[in-house]
Amino acid sequence: MFQAVLKEVVEGTEGGIATLLMDFEGIAVDSYSKPGAVFDITTIGAEFSVVLKSIQRAAQMLEAGETAEVAIQAEKMTTLIRVVNDTYFVAFSMAPGANLGKARYMLRTRVPTLLKELT
Repeated sequence: MFQAVLKEVVEGTEGGIATLLMDFEGIAVDSYSKPGAVFDITTIGAEFSVVLKSIQRAAQMLEAGETAEVAIQAEKMTTLIRVVNDTYFVAFSMAPGANLGKARYMLRTRVPTLLKELT
């Protein structure tokens, strides 16, 4: 079930490369990568889970509320992270020229499906 949703996000976004459902400890639940993907989405998720936890702590300290989404734009890829719940997040890596607005929409509308399957 997870793989179908993750594939839909990647294939439904121009420039999508890979996506993954992971817990905050860096353990992947499921992932999908386009054939020939240059980056390993599991490694990306594990590394960015540390960053995401730091951002969540900072938001709590600032009393800014719960973290919902984080985007990391680098020279060779952009990674969009969407928090699913207190335990899981989705990371979506895409090419630099990808449609970030569509990526945000795809994650926002597909996360409820993932959450339903997790509970």
